Amino acid sequence: MTTLLDGYREHIVAAHKQPLFLLLVGFITSFVCIRFSVRMIRAEVRWWFGNVTPGGLHIHHMVFGLGFLLVGGVGVFATYGGHPWIDWFGLVFGIGCGLVLDEFALILHLDDVYWSEQGRKSVDAVIFGILFTALLLVGYVPLGVVPSQETRWGLITVISVNALASVITLIKGKMWTGLLGIMVPGLSWIGAIRLARPSSPWARWRYATRPRRRARALRRERLLHRRADRARTWLFDLIAGAPDKVPANHPAAHRVAERMSARATAHLDAHAARALARRQARLADRRSAAAAGAAPVAVGGAYGAGGSVAGPSLGAQQRRRAIRAGRNRTYAVRPTGVEHRSGRHPHLRPHTRRIHR
Repeated sequence: MTTLLDGYREHIVAAHKQPLFLLLVGFITSFVCIRFSVRMIRAEVRWWFGNVTPGGLHIHHMVFGLGFLLVGGVGVFATYGGHPWIDWFGLVFGIGCGLVLDEFALILHLDDVYWSEQGRKSVDAVIFGILFTALLLVGYVPLGVVPSQETRWGLITVISVNALASVITLIKGKMWTGLLGIMVPGLSWIGAIRLARPSSPWARWRYATRPRRRARALRRERLLHRRADRARTWLFDLIAGAPDKVPANHPAAHRVAERMSARATAHLDAHAARALARRQARLADRRSAAAAGAAPVAVGGAYGAGGSVAGPSLGAQQRRRAIRAGRNRTYAVRPTGVEHRSGRHPHLRPHTRRIHR
C-alpha cells in the first residue's frame, strides 16, 4: 500500500495529473454503476429502486449526465482552475462523461435502442473514451511528446505520417486499430499496410477491379475478423449485457409493425368492398331478371328463341368482370337502343312515359 501511495504521489500528484486521474476514475465508476443499475432493472429485481419516472415520464440517465457535465465544466471556469476545485470538478465531469456516453447510441439514432444491436455503439464510445483518457494520463500528447520540448522537423514528419496512416486504417474498416494508432506509433502503420475489410470504403474503391485481392480479404475476414468479432461480442455481452434478439423499441420494428397493420387494414377494407359489390351486383341482377321476365328487353339487338334475352345483360357482365378483378363496381354508359329501367321496387317506380328513339 505504501508503494502504491508513493507511486501515486510521484507519477500523478507531482506530475499535475490528478484532475485527469480523477476524471478517469469518475468515468469508469459511473459507467460501471449505471450498467449495474440498468441490468438490475432489466432483470426486474424487486429490491432495486428501478427507473426514475416522475409523473410517468421516463428520465434517461443521460439527462443526469448532462447536468454533471455542466457543473464540472462551468465550475472549472468559475474557479479559474485552482486547487482543490479543479480536482473535484474533474471527478464530476468524469461522472457526466460516463453517464452521457453510456447512451451515445440513443443520441446517435434519436431512439431508445439501448438493448438492441445499435446500442453496442454506446459501449464502443465508452471504451474508446476510457482508453483515450488513460493514454492521455500516460503522456500529455500523442507519441509521448512533452509540450516544453523544442519543435523538431523529424518529429513533425513522424506525427504527420502516423496521422495519415491512421486515416487510411480507418478507411480500411479497422476502427480500433486506427483509433489506438493515433496514440501508439506503429500500430496504425501495420493497419494501413494490411488488407482492408471487405465491407470498408477502401475495399469498394480499390478491390472492385482486383478479384484476387478481394478474395484474399474475404478469406481473411472469415478466418480472423469473425473470430475477433465473436470475442468482442462476448466481451461486450459480459460488460454491458446481451442485446434483445427482437428489439421492442427499435424504429425498424415500429416500421414493420405499422406496415403490417396498414396491409391488414387495406386487406380488410378491400374484402368488405368486394363483398358489398357482390351483394349489390346480385341484387341488381335479380332486379334485371325480374324486369326482363315482365317485358323482353333487347340487348345489343340479339334475341333468343321465343323473344327471350339471349344472355345476361351487358351491365351485369361488366359488374362481374369488375368484381373478379377486385375492384369496386364500375358504371358504364349504356349503349344506344337499350332501354333503361329503374332499379327501384316496382310498386315505388314512378310512372313515366317511354320515349322511343
